[in-house]
Amino acid sequence: MEQLNRIELRGNVGNVRLQTVANNRLVARITVATNYAYKDREGGAVIETTWHTVNAWQGKGITDLNKITKGSKVYVCGRLRSQKFIGEDQQERTVYEVIPSSLVLLDEKEQLQCEF
Repeated sequence: MEQLNRIELRGNVGNVRLQTVANNRLVARITVATNYAYKDREGGAVIETTWHTVNAWQGKGITDLNKITKGSKVYVCGRLRSQKFIGEDQQERTVYEVIPSSLVLLDEKEQLQCEF
């Protein structure tokens, strides 16, 4: 049986942190908000917002990271990765982040297709 680790997100950018690393490669750590709307038992509208951390390396399938700003609408396709670490309070923590194979600004007229 083939294993699958794939995630697709379409949402709004919150924070953007750009960093240049070895070989002048640009890396962006961005947060993306997605919303899920539903009605509660009384029929009132509820919007549930989930924040996702995305770590994108400039390259094939990744839009120009310098164009991404707070509030930008983006489409992200990639894989989910978890990492464990020990916090300052000596508690083990687990973080989940999206490693994109494709990241597109929705303002741009590009085809939205997830490729691995």
